[in-house]
Amino acid sequence: MAEQKYVSLQQDSGKINGNVEISHQVIEILLGIATNQVEGVYEMRGTISSAIDSLFGRINHGKGVDVSFADDKISANVYVYLEYGVSIPKVSLEIQKSAIEQLEFMTDLDLSEINVHVVGLIAKKESGEIERVTTDKKE
Repeated sequence: MAEQKYVSLQQDSGKINGNVEISHQVIEILLGIATNQVEGVYEMRGTISSAIDSLFGRINHGKGVDVSFADDKISANVYVYLEYGVSIPKVSLEIQKSAIEQLEFMTDLDLSEINVHVVGLIAKKESGEIERVTTDKKE
């Protein structure tokens, strides 16, 4: 079965005819930006294609976010690298709050669940070098 590509918004106005549909990619981008703005998030997990895109200067704001639709419910999985030394539970909770608030504000849609997957930590050394600590098999 094919994944649903658009979410249709219900409108209460009797004066305007028409539909509003939001692409699942727009929802992924929205959640990705909301996640990146949380203090303690270093970056989102990417794929080989997003790494190639970044070499050419293209930014994929939806990387590290998977959205699925089932029975009129929206669920999301967010894959992040956090800065070393932050409180993982606090940052994860803030990611969930931020994503839920932004999605509701911008689309009037509700997330039924958002799962935060911490796939690694980024430690900055005194020399300015960055050490990536991960167990992510996709990295």
